[in-house]
This record gives sequence, structure tokens and C-alpha cells, in this order.
Amino acid sequence: MLKVLVTGGFGYLGGRLAQALACSRDYDVTLATRRTIRPLASSAIITGVDWTSDVELQRACEGINAVVHLAGMNAADCASDPVAALECNGMCTARLLRAAVRQRVTRFLYLSTAHVYGAELKGCVDEQTRLGARHPYATSHRAGEDAVRFAHDTGAISGLVIRLSNSFGAPADPGVDCWSLVTNDMCWQAVNTRCMVLRSTGTQRRDFVPVSEVCRALAHLMAMSEAELGDGVFNVGGSWAPTILEMAEYIAARVEIVLGFRPRIALGTDRDSVGDQPLEYCVKKLISSGFDMRRDAVVEELDRLIIFCTQQPGRLGK
Repeated sequence: MLKVLVTGGFGYLGGRLAQALACSRDYDVTLATRRTIRPLASSAIITGVDWTSDVELQRACEGINAVVHLAGMNAADCASDPVAALECNGMCTARLLRAAVRQRVTRFLYLSTAHVYGAELKGCVDEQTRLGARHPYATSHRAGEDAVRFAHDTGAISGLVIRLSNSFGAPADPGVDCWSLVTNDMCWQAVNTRCMVLRSTGTQRRDFVPVSEVCRALAHLMAMSEAELGDGVFNVGGSWAPTILEMAEYIAARVEIVLGFRPRIALGTDRDSVGDQPLEYCVKKLISSGFDMRRDAVVEELDRLIIFCTQQPGRLGK
């Protein structure tokens, strides 16, 4: 049985990952948190963590085989406090990594972001694409990446950097704030106001990936052999890059099937410099390692999210 420490286990992605792992007999899950405890995964062990304490971080890593580090600041908070962003996404990652190395943890997965490649993606974006972001959310994640990649390159630990595109799906806990995610926001609007109001013209393309597939990818990367890891950097996306308007239309069609009405779509005026230029967020490296993308995952996750939104007349995480 693999003993896994998940940081941010009471957050959006962490909550879903904790649920997925806890449902399997292959994992013994510990959730590290500094927040009020919520019963997301009843079989998981809960441990409090002070991110400034090396002693507590080493205690959390004791006896652990793999760390999945999901804790971090969101984009809005990073923009408002770039210093705190660097401390949280960069320094705290380095501290946890050091604790994991000292406790002889064998694998460390760090969840980074596609934003490290830049704010407006276009063309083919693979793991060799030049990094050029300036937003504090991206640059602070880049700092965390650098710490993990150095440890991996020097053989201190098997350190994996996962650059995630735009995930969507229902949270495990209604109290989690996941409504700044564009697909989640559009679903909530569609269900509760019967109209999706977009800020933009909807022409920009984004790669979208169901959160269920992200969890499956993380489990896959934990199980990969040492020889398959290479440099440890993997894009995780959905191999699907519709425009925002196309995504809104897809949501409207699913709402009509699930709930029996079709929400309206109201376009805004904001534009970006990329517009509807082609985008391929390349996940060939992940696929070539043996991971298979489930074709039904998008519909399953959207329908689950739509049903979840019917139960949330107010956004409890806001």
C-alpha cells in the first residue's frame, strides 16, 4: 500500500484527489492542512501543518512514500500580494521538499500551472516551450518548479512538475471556492440564472480538462517507474481546446439534456491578442507514458457539475 501525503487536501483539486485515493485500497492517505477540518475523505488521516516549521513538515512526511503538493495561492490572491505568492508557492514548496528529502520520501509531485508558459497560449505548447510568464501566480509557481526540478536533477528525490491547464468539475466540499474557474462559473450561471454572461467575446481558446482526469493522471504519475520519468515535467490537459463560446454552447446543450431548459448566452466585449488562433496544449508525453484519456470524461464531469450547481443557489465557497 502506497502511503501518500496530500497537501491542500481540503481545497478544490485536493478534495477530489483525496476522495479518489481514499476509495482505493491501494493508498493510505494523509491530508495536510492548516484549515478547519472538514470530513472529505473519511478514511484519510488528518494532520495539521505549520508551513514555517521544519519540525512539523518533517513529521508530516514521516513514513510517507509520495507527496502530492497541491497547496498554494490562487491567481487573484497572487496578483494582490506578490510577496505572499512567492512565499506560499515558492518558499513553502522548497521547505516541504526539503522535509520530504530528509524523511526519504521517494516521490514528490508538484502541481504547477500552464500559466508558466504565458498568459495567452497559442500554437503547440509542450514541455519544451519557452517559459515567459510575468504574472505573480505564474512566476511564484515557477519558483516552486525550480526547487523540485533541482532536487530531481541532483537525484535527491523523484520530483515531478505537473503543468495543469484549465480544470473543471464539482468540488468534493460545497464550501470550497472554485467559482473563479471559467467553466465552473458558466455552469453555475447556466443553472441558477438561466443565462451565461461572458466578459469576453468568447473567441479565445483554452484547453479544458475534467478534474476526474487530473486525479487519474496524478495517480498514474505516482505509479510510473523511475526509468519512465525523464526530466519529471509533464503537461496535464484535456487535448481539447474549444473557444470560450464553444464551451458555453456545450454547457447549454448539457443543461438542456440534464435539466430540460436551455440557458441563454450573453457575450461581452473583452478581447485578447490571441483570439481564436489554434491551440494545442500537448500532452503527448503523458500519453506516451501509458496514460489513456477517457472519451466520456467531459460529459460525465459536466453533468456532475450541473447537478451540483442545482444544489448551490448561493456560491458557498465565495
